[in-house]
Formats: sequence, C-alpha cells, structure tokens
Amino acid sequence: MSLRLVLRSCALIASICLVAGTLRAQDQSTQHLRKYKAPPLAARIEVTVLRDFNGKPIEDAHVIFHPIQGDRDKGDLELKTNEDGKAIIDVIPIGDTVRMQIIASGYQTYGQDYKVDKPEMSMEIRMKRPGAQYSIYKDNTTAPKPDNNSGSDKPSTPPQGSAPPASGDKPSNPPSQPNSQ
Repeated sequence: MSLRLVLRSCALIASICLVAGTLRAQDQSTQHLRKYKAPPLAARIEVTVLRDFNGKPIEDAHVIFHPIQGDRDKGDLELKTNEDGKAIIDVIPIGDTVRMQIIASGYQTYGQDYKVDKPEMSMEIRMKRPGAQYSIYKDNTTAPKPDNNSGSDKPSTPPQGSAPPASGDKPSNPPSQPNSQ
C-alpha cells in the first residue's frame, strides 16, 4: 500500500511542476529580451524577358539582382524566367539600388542599375542577338553597316567631321603652307 501512496504523490508532484513550468513559459513569451525591428518594406519587381526580333518570351533566362550599398555589392539573388519569360522578386527593400543582369543562351548579356523607388515595378527587357566581333586585325571600315535592330550599340553614321572627303574632292580646310626660311 505504501507503494501506491508513493506513486500517487510522485504523479501529483510531477503534474504540479508541469503546470507551473507552462505558466512560467507563458509569462516569458510576453517579454522581449531584445528590441524588435520590423523588416523594411519590400518592392515587388516583375521582369519580362523577350526576344528583340519577334517579341516572344525567353524561358529559363537567368535574372540576377545585385543589391548595391554605396559602392559595395551586398551579394546577389538569382532567378530564372518561367515559360512566359517572367521572373518576380519581392525581397528588395524600397529605396535600394540594384544592378540587374540578364543572361540567356544565344543572346547578349544585359546589365543595368535601377533605383527601387516604388512598391511595384514592372520591366520589359528585349534581348538582342550577339553582334559581330570588333577586331583590330581586320579592316572594319569596309564591313557592312548593321541595321538599328542588330544589337550593336555603335552609331550607324560616323560623327561629323570624322569622315574622309570623297575621292576627287578637295578638303574644305587645306593644310597650311610651312614657312620657308
């Protein structure tokens, strides 16, 4: 009989300790041991990646965001576009500057810095095919001029004053005669 009494008293003591422990844990959860700081408001950025020549979406293009603080890169966030050519990110804080880079197989790499100043931003990027390589070893003056949609960032017309005169024409400013002594 004494064994029953001991077991009952142990069960009673254990249940009292359990109830007291949970009440104490509830009291501690209302107190914050450190000051809570809410995360900054984040912008929702939607990037649509399209082919420049026909406007169709590019699937699985890499969209890389580099948040920039001052002149330092704070890491990167990389997404891939879906079948509609869209990549959506919603963790960039409003007020930050990001460098967005897009890499797609068979297209020129795109890169641009953006200031995130609105809660929702939508961007449409048209990817261009690679242009011809520029070489110092071949004559680039006789190469055919690319049209404006080829992806070349070089101007299609030379700056004024840099073109040589046509054959048979005299230059507008003849060279000055050296002084003979």
